[in-house]
Amino acid sequence: MNPTPSRERICLLTGGGYPYRRDALGGWCRTLVEGLRRFRFELLTVTDRELPSAPAYPLPFNVGSSHAVALGRETARAGRRRPRAPEEAGEAAALLCRGLLSVDGHGAGEFGDGLRRLAGLTGRPDPLAGVPFTDALIEAWRERQAGTGSDTTPLPRLSVRDARTAATLLRHALRALAVELPDAELVHCVGGTTPLLAALAGRWRTGVPLLLTEARAPVPRQRPAEDRLSPAVRTVLRRFRAGVARAGYAEAELIAPLSTYHHGWALEHGALPARLVQVPAGVDPRDYPGAVELSAAPAVVWAGSGGPDSGLTLVLDAFIEVAAAVPGTVLHLVGVTAAHEEHCAQRIERAGLGRTVRLHPLPADPRDRYTAGHVVAHVPGPADPPYRLVEAMMSGRAVVGVDVGPAGETLGTTGLLVPPDEPSELAIAIVGLLRDPARRRTLGDAARQRAMSHFTVDRVVRVYGALYTDLAAPPPAPAFELALAVPAPRTTTPATVRWLTGENR
Repeated sequence: MNPTPSRERICLLTGGGYPYRRDALGGWCRTLVEGLRRFRFELLTVTDRELPSAPAYPLPFNVGSSHAVALGRETARAGRRRPRAPEEAGEAAALLCRGLLSVDGHGAGEFGDGLRRLAGLTGRPDPLAGVPFTDALIEAWRERQAGTGSDTTPLPRLSVRDARTAATLLRHALRALAVELPDAELVHCVGGTTPLLAALAGRWRTGVPLLLTEARAPVPRQRPAEDRLSPAVRTVLRRFRAGVARAGYAEAELIAPLSTYHHGWALEHGALPARLVQVPAGVDPRDYPGAVELSAAPAVVWAGSGGPDSGLTLVLDAFIEVAAAVPGTVLHLVGVTAAHEEHCAQRIERAGLGRTVRLHPLPADPRDRYTAGHVVAHVPGPADPPYRLVEAMMSGRAVVGVDVGPAGETLGTTGLLVPPDEPSELAIAIVGLLRDPARRRTLGDAARQRAMSHFTVDRVVRVYGALYTDLAAPPPAPAFELALAVPAPRTTTPATVRWLTGENR
């Protein structure tokens, strides 16, 4: 019989992942929801991508609601007059810009205060509507260059065009502050800048406790689509993401980093050690039973979305050398999304690997994810948590990983690590394992044993169940003192008090 969910409601807030995308982080969230049936989950995803049409996962009975919010784009034309903004919106924008440009120094307080004030402007889907945000950014930039700011790090030149571009991008991102969160006793934010902005606004408006899972690579990273932007605009975006992360670390009751790597990064960006509870990734061993090698033909597996930001280029560059060294080797790209199939096909054709590469959607049964290969090439994108690596280890396959982020601490000595951006080193390691069956089986067995010891789903569910209980449970009933109408004699201790205190026992 299914257990009855408790009255504690958890708002699980993501940035376009679970339950709408079948990616690594979506699988992690699904594990949490289905493993903690005693809690009622209100699922919310806030994204700046295209709005998903339907959930990609079936929703269990303890999910009360599931909503997706896509941040609206700017629809007003240049010639149309904007509504006059309230005075406090302009002041908040000025604070935000000043703190943004000194966020690496002592401006985190100003930045957070600006965010808080903007979040308090209720009933405004665009908190910066009518605010001359470009002018505020230019003014703050001039103050910094004049040496009046607290951060002495030199800034690149900011043109008026750069300021307009940066202001447009930040105005769009800050729309997340207007998203209304469902009623819940706890907000659990999993993801990047966009969902964290919505979580912070909910925290400031309602006082609901915030649990933050730090599962991704450093937040202020540059995205591939931003390569064409000017250095000044990239600086604004990087500092904005760092500022939002710092604000999240300051406001969250608890922060649960996914690894020592994420733990250290959070500390460097202002998280208090007492608020950090490290909870490694975990998978269900029953989903990855460690099947034997199915084919004698050499094969390599890589799991990822296949997008421009997924590590695909390095894999294909390395596989050119692998195919030349071990003829007949097949590369299986597992988990390629429909949106990225064309991009993958173009990259494969450009590399001349059309006959040796197979594209596979993410299989419904996890058992089929890694069984096609003899070696797993773990080349993550910069935003990927180590969830796929743990899956590969649990599958019992030998793993060659790129030494970025938490890969080294997760894999330990049970696999091979190569430097980042070195396709030849990756190819050499893969070829060595393809030619040495005994060694790859030894490494595969060791990797599975390590995953069984440190990265099982029951540990994740147990720890998060305790965190939810601590943060979402109602406060204890207030204690009342018994007030006597007639004061007790001062010379003699009442018998009940003597018994409670252990006197004369």
